[in-house]
Amino acid sequence: METAIKPFSIRDVEINPPLILSPMAGVTDISFRRLLKRRGGVGLTVSEFISVEGLTRNNPKSKRQMRFFEEERPFAVQIFGGQAERMAMAAEMAEEVGADILDVNCGCPAPKVVKHGGGSGLLRDYTRLEAILKEIKKRIRIPLTIKIRAGYYDNNINAVETAKLAEACGVEHIALHGRTKEQGYKGLANWDLVRQIKETVSVPVSGSGDVVNVEGAFARWRETRCDGILIGRGAMANPWIFRQVEDAIHGREIFQPSLEEKRAVLHEYFDMLREDMPEMAAIGKMKQLAGQFTRGLKGGALFRQAVYHSHSVDEVLNRISEYFEAMEAGRPYYGEGRPADVGEEAPVLDSCEAATVNS
Repeated sequence: METAIKPFSIRDVEINPPLILSPMAGVTDISFRRLLKRRGGVGLTVSEFISVEGLTRNNPKSKRQMRFFEEERPFAVQIFGGQAERMAMAAEMAEEVGADILDVNCGCPAPKVVKHGGGSGLLRDYTRLEAILKEIKKRIRIPLTIKIRAGYYDNNINAVETAKLAEACGVEHIALHGRTKEQGYKGLANWDLVRQIKETVSVPVSGSGDVVNVEGAFARWRETRCDGILIGRGAMANPWIFRQVEDAIHGREIFQPSLEEKRAVLHEYFDMLREDMPEMAAIGKMKQLAGQFTRGLKGGALFRQAVYHSHSVDEVLNRISEYFEAMEAGRPYYGEGRPADVGEEAPVLDSCEAATVNS
């Protein structure tokens, strides 16, 4: 029998559907979040993780990362750092800009974050973690949530203990990425830990890691009885994944985007990027999404190569037009700025591909 999957609430903030866009450094900026929200099915959007050092020292980049549009609500700001006072100050700033939720990052494995006591460094320093959570809780009125990992070291899995500590400090939602800091992004996420946390604490619990399709989301719900599912890298490859999972929850036919809709999404994203940042930065971001988005599509590897070698807005737009025109006409795509003629064989692309992301 299928698990009953229903919305859940973090205090008075309803997460409906129970699907969360996982924060990804360098990816889930204001343009990407809006793009995904407009596709449907996203119950909660979360900012990129933001440095409290930057926020509390008025760093313009850090402040820009807190911006959001009303259409993104409910919206959580995620912060990272190792000093209780600065974390609390940054939490107050997030509340002031109108965030619905304040989320503490206890999962990032990056050395530059961990060495200052932030991210997954907090998983081996409960005294510091407790001080941070209690200080934030005193200073904000919006719900406090946390994202953790399985543990810091592979031989010390302490996610359940971390979750119990967080709940005792007033945390109102716990999200677990089932890998250790030591593991980074290798191997598979341990979703059994999500089940264990769900059985241990009384606050809502969500799981993260390796969910890239509808079947995977439902399998994780069945195994863990968790409240929510976080999706990160899977949304870069398929911006409609949230809508598709929501369709399945409600027993609807699962939406499958047409070629024209896929082309339109790339154009929409590029337009939003160009409104929000300098041209070259927008082109760089566009290359990142195009690289993920076209994995598995016919001619996608050649299209990615052509986009990577584009250096202007017009070049990127031309490559998109050429690729989708070729696909719609049933022609092979030759890459490098020209579709192949009918009957021509596309050249073999070097198997090494660029486009890797943090999540």
